[in-house]
Amino acid sequence: IPQMQFHHTHTKQPFRTFVQMDASGADQIWNSLGDAIDEIHHRNASSLSFEELYRNAYNLVLHKHGDLLYSGVSDRLATHLLETVQRLADIPDSSLLEEMAHAWSEHRITMVMVRDILMYMDRTYVPQNRRRPVYELGLHLFRTTVWEHPRVQPRVTQLLLDAVASERAGLLTDDRTLLKQNISMLLELGAADASNVYERDFETLFLGTTQEFYHRESLDFLSKNTAIDYVAKAQGRLDEEKVRAAALGLAQTTEGPLQNIVETELIERHAENLVKMENSGFAALLKDETKVEQLRDMYDLLVRVPSSVDFLRDALSERVKTDGSALIADQERGQADPPAFVRGVLKMRDRYGNVVSTAFRGEKRAAKRLRESFEDFLNADARAASCLAIYVDELLRTGLKGATEAEVTAELHKVILVFRYLSDKDVFESYYKQHLAKRLLNNKSVSDEAERAMVSQLKAECGYQFTSKLEGMFNDMRISRDTRDAYNTHKKAQQARQAGGSGGKSVDIQVDVLTTGYWPSQNVPPCTLPSPVNEAIERFSEFYLEKHTGRKLSWQTSTGSAELRATFGTGPNKYRRHDLCVSTYQMCILMLFNEKASLTLGEIRTATAIPDQELRRHLISLCTPKHRILRKGSKGKAITSDSDTFTFNADFTSKMRRVRVPLVSMKETATKGPAGASGAAGGGGADGAAG
Repeated sequence: IPQMQFHHTHTKQPFRTFVQMDASGADQIWNSLGDAIDEIHHRNASSLSFEELYRNAYNLVLHKHGDLLYSGVSDRLATHLLETVQRLADIPDSSLLEEMAHAWSEHRITMVMVRDILMYMDRTYVPQNRRRPVYELGLHLFRTTVWEHPRVQPRVTQLLLDAVASERAGLLTDDRTLLKQNISMLLELGAADASNVYERDFETLFLGTTQEFYHRESLDFLSKNTAIDYVAKAQGRLDEEKVRAAALGLAQTTEGPLQNIVETELIERHAENLVKMENSGFAALLKDETKVEQLRDMYDLLVRVPSSVDFLRDALSERVKTDGSALIADQERGQADPPAFVRGVLKMRDRYGNVVSTAFRGEKRAAKRLRESFEDFLNADARAASCLAIYVDELLRTGLKGATEAEVTAELHKVILVFRYLSDKDVFESYYKQHLAKRLLNNKSVSDEAERAMVSQLKAECGYQFTSKLEGMFNDMRISRDTRDAYNTHKKAQQARQAGGSGGKSVDIQVDVLTTGYWPSQNVPPCTLPSPVNEAIERFSEFYLEKHTGRKLSWQTSTGSAELRATFGTGPNKYRRHDLCVSTYQMCILMLFNEKASLTLGEIRTATAIPDQELRRHLISLCTPKHRILRKGSKGKAITSDSDTFTFNADFTSKMRRVRVPLVSMKETATKGPAGASGAAGGGGADGAAG
């Protein structure tokens, strides 16, 4: 507020004897003060003496003429304000805001100067008689006389609202300062006499027109544009309103309701539609990996109204479940093998994990919904646990070959990410143990370090109890290596003692001794082994049980492998020797053909005691076009009856000296009879020894 300019005198006055002031003298002094107020109003205060005016007002109050002074000041101010309002009432709209701001500024200057003259009255008379202080009195009179005039308030209010509407329509306001001055006037008038003039005459109407404007604009814009365009528009509007509120000096109590109205109309009312809009809604954008930034913009808008984000989380959940169901369908139709299924899950995890961390800005509730959605489709059956175990098996057999330690850790961590989604982790452990047994017994692991790293990750995730059997399997393999070394040393010593003896070369045997309970249970009766193999078993058993009294060895003939030296051809010069790498069952079958060139299925079953389904599988594996060591008498792939014949194929040829004969899958052994294939071949032996 500009400071007043009075003429000051510094003459010292001698003390005077107190004399009571009569009414006539009081009127005379008041007239002098009234004239001074007129001069102040007309900006002629430089000729006035502040000390003299102050003293006159002081004397009036001191001599009990405060009522005269207070009412006189009120009447004189009202008179001037009537002149002001008559002038403002006739001013055209184009100049009204400017003139109103000027009148208000002038009135405040006047009131500051008058207040200083009447300072003593404010300190004594006003509180004693419960009157308004002079400055507040002036503002109260301005409100009742000027502002509330029917040709002033409605017009100024409408002009303020029109100016805001013009800004929202994209038209530049000539001078925001005028708007701010008028709004500031209302705020100060309301504070002066505790009236709600700002709320009554501006805020309520301002908020109402704001709601109406954004309700209409949002509907219109959304009907003609994409959800992405709408998000940008809404974000711009929210920023505009915040800047405008500060620029116009709106009350802090207005900013909250204003923000709520804009957010309700622009966000809350359209949140569900923004998610579901065809081609451009949040749900549609989730289908496109390149739209993460647009997803984030939509989240940033909707997060202003927290309840609206539920629609985004729901859309994310539905997208994950839909993609997951598609993966399962592909797996069921045979279009994706188990490792491909897991790779699909991991790809989904990377993609939607990025959506949560980037678009949802790492929000915990979105991360929780993502986890729940993966759990929902992965735990529909035991498929995921089985597929994950097969995926890990592929990694640890070949997938991690040549990988660095960091790469191994990263790949296995991805496995754990999927593992965490499984609700029944014991199912995975059962599948995993079967595959681990095969890798260990067949020496198919890419590295011991990778195997142990996987078990360590599972242990960190589920605790010691979960992995104790897996660690027991590793321990068995380590002990078995030591046992083999000791047995080889024992055999060499025996051979040295027997040197010069007449016996032929015996069958060499390598044994893995497995602890019952650690390994997958086979429950398969042992088959009938060839005599040389049984003799080798007897020698090892004698050696082992001598060192470990009280133990019992149970031989798992359904596992293990053998190398056979086979001779093909029909004449001395045409003989071809091959080393055949076969399973234990295949070894038992082939050894029968040393005694007889042709055998039936029934004869082979009787001689070997191999379970029927496995017998068929192993026989078919020996009759495939690439490895036709035996010829099948009947046509077609399947074995039709016990009378089907199998004949040793002396014409078998191979470019390789060492020939590995792989097993066909169980489904390839299906027959037309009731003994159709089901299940899969077992892994390593569960108790005792696997040769």
